[in-house]
Amino acid sequence: MTVTEDLTTDVLVAGGGPAATWAALHAARAGADVVLADKGYCGTSGSTAAGGTGVWYVAPDPAAREAAMASREALGGHLADRRWMARVLDRTYTNMNELAESGGYRFPTGPDGRPLRNGLQGPEYMRRMRIRVRRAGVRILDHSPVTELLTAADGTVAGAAGYRRQEGRPYRVRAGAVVLATGGCAFLSKALGTDTNTGDGALYAAEAGAELSGMEFSNAYGIAPEGTSVTKTAFYTFATFSHEDGRVLEGAASQGGRSVIARALLDGKVYCVLDRADADAQAAMRRAQPNFFLTFDRLGIDPFTDRFAVTLLAEGTVRGTGGIRIAGDDCRTTVPGLYAAGDAATRELICGGFTGGGSHNAAWAMSSGTWAGRGAARYALALGRGSAGRTLRTAGGAGLRPAGRGGPDHREVVAAVQREVLPYDKNYLRHGDGLAGALTVLDDAWRQLRDGLHGTGRDAIRARQAAALAANARWMYRSALARTESRGMARRLDHPGQDPAQHHRIATGGLDEVWTRPFREPT
Repeated sequence: MTVTEDLTTDVLVAGGGPAATWAALHAARAGADVVLADKGYCGTSGSTAAGGTGVWYVAPDPAAREAAMASREALGGHLADRRWMARVLDRTYTNMNELAESGGYRFPTGPDGRPLRNGLQGPEYMRRMRIRVRRAGVRILDHSPVTELLTAADGTVAGAAGYRRQEGRPYRVRAGAVVLATGGCAFLSKALGTDTNTGDGALYAAEAGAELSGMEFSNAYGIAPEGTSVTKTAFYTFATFSHEDGRVLEGAASQGGRSVIARALLDGKVYCVLDRADADAQAAMRRAQPNFFLTFDRLGIDPFTDRFAVTLLAEGTVRGTGGIRIAGDDCRTTVPGLYAAGDAATRELICGGFTGGGSHNAAWAMSSGTWAGRGAARYALALGRGSAGRTLRTAGGAGLRPAGRGGPDHREVVAAVQREVLPYDKNYLRHGDGLAGALTVLDDAWRQLRDGLHGTGRDAIRARQAAALAANARWMYRSALARTESRGMARRLDHPGQDPAQHHRIATGGLDEVWTRPFREPT
């Protein structure tokens, strides 16, 4: 019989990317004992560690801050919150400066000799964050995905259970508070660094009774060279897109014209060349994001002069804005004892209904991680040592505790979800009839997996990932059906205009029965 490893801590952080490491660091600084459990190896897993990212880093100049906040408001359907935007800009500015001054991160310098702090190289950034977290005394459980939350008798979150992949045994962590920083959901599309981003945290939160928000804003697709996984899209603003025969693809663009690319890809290949970048821009691009060019260099392609075929890869809530609903400035959720940060949480607060790309998401990760870590520490320390003696209940269902007998295996579930979520004509070019048809299939897939999908040990990890994909897809499409207009990323072919009466957010949740409701945050 395999013995479960039992741990006790004040704060458990689930995840290992930027949001998770900032949360663990600040929870420890607040005086809490902290355990961090990562699905992979903290410092190398996740989309940030696989590449690089811009950062929404803006000096505290009123005019610059005003321009930074105004730049996304219309794109996001005016659903962003300026108070939260200002908070994130302040926190990001502080955290980025801290990285340079005491965090050991070396920023490049511009032609004027000043450090360029509006971007991060993911591998070095996350290597430094792992070092900082360990020095703060955080216990790191690598290759130890959380598989479910644990709750106390009163419904508050009181820890989590998971599986130590390398040791081959289950584990359980009693905690005063839990921070979910497990990333978003990219539906195993093979976009760079997203294989660990299967929406697990959203599933666990919903099982504990938490709400989600903004899930209709989750149809993000990144441009990538055909046959590759690198979905860095910022540099495609310098691109000219064309049909296979060389004709310019009119209306195609990285911003405001990606749907044109999607439609063209349904009929044939689309090509691209970054021919609008002059010599200075080319040099700056290589300095800022050298990882972007690795694929081209290996393929022998000069992207500034050679045409190359492109594709679109689904990035879901990783680059979308939907996620666990935030219910307070400390990034608590609607369930006591549970906090959320990074891509696991909604980013509507700073982006509204339009993707923040890498820069806003990177700023949100370090800011929300900081606040969630501090908030979780305060909550856990206020409970005192008596919290360790609480009777724990398991919250997990689908994939762990089937309601019936027999059903699909995890591979069948994943394939069924991907057939409804990855195609451009179903998810990106949305229509009410298509959404309803996809939901019929997804609801049936959920019933089958809920009845019969079951895994233990390593198979439990795969089963839970499959369940999370199905759950995220259903929340996403149910919310998209509820928004009968086109706002931000949530565009509907059958409702092409923006409806002033729908200037609200949409909360969602539920498992066997998915619900939605409009709401407005109190001002």
